[in-house]
Amino acid sequence: MGFFTLTQDIAMDLGTANTIIISNGKIVVDEPSVVALDNTSKKMIAVGNKAKMMYEKSHENIRTCRPLRDGVIADFDACEKMMRGLIGMINNGHHLFKPQLRMVIGVPSGSTEVELRAVRDSAENSGGREVYLLYEPMAAAIGCGLDVEAPEGCMVVDIGGGSTEIAVISLGGIVSNNSIRVAGDELTADIQEYMSRQHNVKVSERMAERIKINVGSAITDLGNDAPEDFLVHGPNRITALPMEISVCYQEVAHCIDKTIAKIETAVLSALEQTPPELYADIVKNGIWLTGGGALLRGLDKRLTEKIKIKFHVADDPLHSVAKGTGIALKNIHNFQFLMRRT
Repeated sequence: MGFFTLTQDIAMDLGTANTIIISNGKIVVDEPSVVALDNTSKKMIAVGNKAKMMYEKSHENIRTCRPLRDGVIADFDACEKMMRGLIGMINNGHHLFKPQLRMVIGVPSGSTEVELRAVRDSAENSGGREVYLLYEPMAAAIGCGLDVEAPEGCMVVDIGGGSTEIAVISLGGIVSNNSIRVAGDELTADIQEYMSRQHNVKVSERMAERIKINVGSAITDLGNDAPEDFLVHGPNRITALPMEISVCYQEVAHCIDKTIAKIETAVLSALEQTPPELYADIVKNGIWLTGGGALLRGLDKRLTEKIKIKFHVADDPLHSVAKGTGIALKNIHNFQFLMRRT
């Protein structure tokens, strides 16, 4: 069947933490945005989950890296190899001829022209022949099931790994937006710094991420939803002796408080730029949270109390952007006016 496939459509959420690819309406790749390269030959050794297992564990002959930082490409060569490797997972060699790729890729709304060009070039070098870029908050809104073409204001806050994208959408366009390079990675860094300062223990980026997932919280009172304390193992940063620390969610809530306050400020800034009629729509309909950051315990409650507008967590926040790019790809003629053709 693949013999006759000359063109293949794929939608991609190229994220700082994870990359998700949709083909034929299904998620076919959902892997960490990590690649492992041979330092001598510069060839790719592993990509996705296999590369993440090597992350922070490799020797000098293997370089494991995350090619994206703050939502944009930081290492062009590594990103190109990673994209090629992840796209290669889709077909597993079932096509006799390599298909031409038509791609829709989610990109941060605050991207510069240089950053957009880097995404386009990486996509083209990975086999893309027709590349469309769709701003992530627009993709997230489509993925949430919101009617982005309606003459009514809707607001989305997409908290990813490297950036937080905030946008007010009406009539198929972004009316006001705010894109900040503050998101999941900064929360992880806060936890690393806190463990070092407060408990004198060194923890890796991966361990800090596990702490965030297991006991991360945006508020200090979760009531019956409170998670059990999480045991952390690591070396004492002075003596190098092994330590075992029990971390509770209240500690994490305190240590990430300043970073979440930056997200609150960015949301308020976007609301300040919103015309009154659309503002009234948003107050009525609420604000939608998407991205991995939306899974942080109590975040919707904290934002609702701070901003006085109801916040809703999307049904599948991790895949909202990917689903939105998939819908845009499937209905490319309807949504073409929303996308940047490169």
